[in-house]
Amino acid sequence: MSGPLKGIKVVEIGALIAAPFAARLLAEFGAEVIKIEAPGEGDPIRKWRKLHKGTSLWWYLQSRNKKSVSLNLKSPAAIDIAKRLLADADLLIENLKPGALEKLGLGWDVLHALNPKLTMVRISGYGQSGPYKDRPGFGAIGEAMGGIRYTTGEAGGVPARVGVSLGDSLASLHAVIGALMSVLRVKMGQGEGQVVDVSLVESVFNLMESLVPEYDLLGYVRERSGGALPGIAPSNTYPTRDGAYVVIAGNSDPIFKRLMQVIGRPDLGDDPQFARNDGRAAQSALIDAAIAGWTSANGIDAVLAALEAAEVPAGRIYSVADIVADPHYQAREMILQATLPDGVQVKMPGIVPKLSDTPGAVRWQGPTLGQHTAEVLAGLGLDAAAIQRLADEGAVQLGSQP
Repeated sequence: MSGPLKGIKVVEIGALIAAPFAARLLAEFGAEVIKIEAPGEGDPIRKWRKLHKGTSLWWYLQSRNKKSVSLNLKSPAAIDIAKRLLADADLLIENLKPGALEKLGLGWDVLHALNPKLTMVRISGYGQSGPYKDRPGFGAIGEAMGGIRYTTGEAGGVPARVGVSLGDSLASLHAVIGALMSVLRVKMGQGEGQVVDVSLVESVFNLMESLVPEYDLLGYVRERSGGALPGIAPSNTYPTRDGAYVVIAGNSDPIFKRLMQVIGRPDLGDDPQFARNDGRAAQSALIDAAIAGWTSANGIDAVLAALEAAEVPAGRIYSVADIVADPHYQAREMILQATLPDGVQVKMPGIVPKLSDTPGAVRWQGPTLGQHTAEVLAGLGLDAAAIQRLADEGAVQLGSQP
């Protein structure tokens, strides 16, 4: 196992999206990630979205490079195994309801005494404190209460959502940032492990730019604005003659002048009132209408060619079919070929970010339930008879090789 996180041991006690996605990112860059799953069905994401022969294709992506250890955490013997795994771990990542680990005897006080170097990353809807901490919270609720749903959609229309689990994924990214900061502190000898408290709501809220000071100082409530970016002009989505849409970001001062030349409106580009963003934003409807008039008269390919020649940032709106066929995605190794357990080949997303000396890698796809239980328990010093005894008692589930 290689990568910049080689030697980092992570235990994941989580399900679905937020904690598993965070752990996946660490696993892609060399961390040893041991995923604890309940016997029987395991992580529910094994059955989410589109399935291939009974297993989610998302599972194979979300759990790549992880070791699946199936423990019945209602069993004292399984709790003892979990503690032994955590005794020399660098990170625990969990997204259970606040207080759930404490009920299992795996709370912070217990684990910190067991392993002072352990960092505990806790992802929940509202955080580990505050009046809402005990409420159930999914990513969709984080998006709603974090402010992004209110500002997403057509002007005057129903608040919309993006087509992916944005709130969960944003929490995952914040969890990874917090985890790495804490581990770095420990590795540099500057302190012990700590709790990284990540809220779905706060992870979304952290992206909301100047929403709060605009409201507090100016009384301004940012509303839905369709494809436009409020207060930044021009930056919008425009129709083309052949039924496509193009996103154009001409909002820097020199780019705006070049864009106006391309669309045949140098008068707007030379107008002093549009020389800076604040002037353009005040009359964004006029500018957008001029741009849409030009794009509507031309096909998408001609529009993109003209804008590229003028060095104006623009792009067509991609479907997944466009992404998979795009040569830039392929050249950047963002479309990888994977082999499923039955030998079927399938394309999967590549790894982000790109590190020049210690790049991430995919070593295997999501494992079968309990596939690594025996291996990991043997690493703790248990012999085959002891492992089988735990399985017979229902404390663990032994999986099969794919």
